[in-house]
Amino acid sequence: MRINGHSHLLPYPHEIPSFMKEKEIFWVDEDRKFMLQKNWKRPVTDSSFFLNEKLEWMERNNIDHAVVLNLSQLYGNGLRLEEMKKVLRFQNDFNARVQHDHPDKFTCGFVVHSGYVRGALWEMERCVEKLGLKVLCLPTHFMDSIGTWRSIFDEDIEPILELANKYKLAVEIHPYDGEKFIHLENTAWRFHLVWMLAQCADAYHFFTLKGYQEKYPNIRVCFAHGGQLAQINLGRRIQGFDGRPDLFEGMVHPRRAVGHSNIFFDTLVHDTFSLDLMVKRLKGTDQIIMGLDDPYPLGEMESMPQSSYPGKILDLALDEGIINKKQHEEIWLDNVLRWLGADFDQDLRKRLKLDKENAQ
Repeated sequence: MRINGHSHLLPYPHEIPSFMKEKEIFWVDEDRKFMLQKNWKRPVTDSSFFLNEKLEWMERNNIDHAVVLNLSQLYGNGLRLEEMKKVLRFQNDFNARVQHDHPDKFTCGFVVHSGYVRGALWEMERCVEKLGLKVLCLPTHFMDSIGTWRSIFDEDIEPILELANKYKLAVEIHPYDGEKFIHLENTAWRFHLVWMLAQCADAYHFFTLKGYQEKYPNIRVCFAHGGQLAQINLGRRIQGFDGRPDLFEGMVHPRRAVGHSNIFFDTLVHDTFSLDLMVKRLKGTDQIIMGLDDPYPLGEMESMPQSSYPGKILDLALDEGIINKKQHEEIWLDNVLRWLGADFDQDLRKRLKLDKENAQ
């Protein structure tokens, strides 16, 4: 089996509630050419943004199963409370329906807004206990109820981590909205190419300084896009921690988190030099999962100019001796299953076995 641990899915235009278009929160045009928000639009660059086309794309590329995360545009930052609750509920119900209708093909995540902790806990209970979702999607940063941007690993959100620990959830940390709190002109795609990686590194910085990987031992956290800057920045963080201990009183040394069994990174780092650094930094591949970030153009998609295809980086790493065949297979399957959790592993294998029996 091959499981993609980082995928996204757009609703078809008719599936998006009318209020989201009327209030210019988020919608897709009828021709499926653009996804839109107020004063913003982005081209739909591949047909596999949508469900039926996604299934065809997976079949064509020999991908057996995919973890579908929430859409980054639907984190709810900056929305009024009632609007935010409706938007997130729509996203979570949509993902739950996809998982319910295609259990052999998709495991779907759900999202909560950390600026409203009590409501987030209620939504977590609904998504886990009623909808059967077991992957919690959190942004690297969120806007709180008074309009201040904060790290997702702020002390005030610890009740969310406590409940995730109770439910033994897999957690995905994904960046977005950088242009809303980093005061630079949005040109040359800088927030996707540079600042998203910095946002992931910032979230990892606080997650590990607070020792959350040990405080909440039942959750398994994956940092999107390989946590790329977190890998190369470790030496600077260690020197800062050792050189200015007065700034880190009561915090945990950065070395403690390296290679921890509850911290994962996906493979989406775009070149084998970066993947090699990750493998060396983590002293192996046990904490690395396959992540394609399809169908976005910064994901591993079919591309003639880049001579690219889904899984290319991992194949190149195998050819260059960075990883071996066993590690190649584990990144595609076993490591993803460990991130998702033992309960999920058993459930998925059962679902696939039943699917085979039904096929016969």
